[in-house]
Amino acid sequence: MAKILVVDDDPVMQMTVRLLLERAGHGVVVADDGRKGLAKFKGLAEFKNGHFDLVVLDIFMPTMDGLETMKLVRELRPVTPIIAMSGKPVTQDSGSEPDFLAMATKLGAVRSLPKPFRPAALLATLAECLAAAREPSAQPTSDSDVASRR
Repeated sequence: MAKILVVDDDPVMQMTVRLLLERAGHGVVVADDGRKGLAKFKGLAEFKNGHFDLVVLDIFMPTMDGLETMKLVRELRPVTPIIAMSGKPVTQDSGSEPDFLAMATKLGAVRSLPKPFRPAALLATLAECLAAAREPSAQPTSDSDVASRR
């Protein structure tokens, strides 16, 4: 059983991810913005040397976005795997918005998931990230290692 922090401002997404992860046997804590998520991340770290095993983080949220939250989580505990997710459309048009999920992986997310995603995709991604975190030799050491795992 892993301890997982889910940070997303959409209550339906929070509930859906929480239920999926709890049914898979994990302990889940939710927050609805980056500041609250960071406070919960710090709070568990200060409580009996506890820590979250993984963070599932939405990119676009009020108060503090996922990219800023991810940066601060990385400063506090660099080995915690982060899965970034976003519902913004990702297109390859030259005039479109940047690919925020790719940006998140370059900034430290181990994996990314576009919303909406299938429950099996979330659970598979989570399992891969937790397995890699348990094996120090399997942890990415560079951007190219991270890219090769996608």
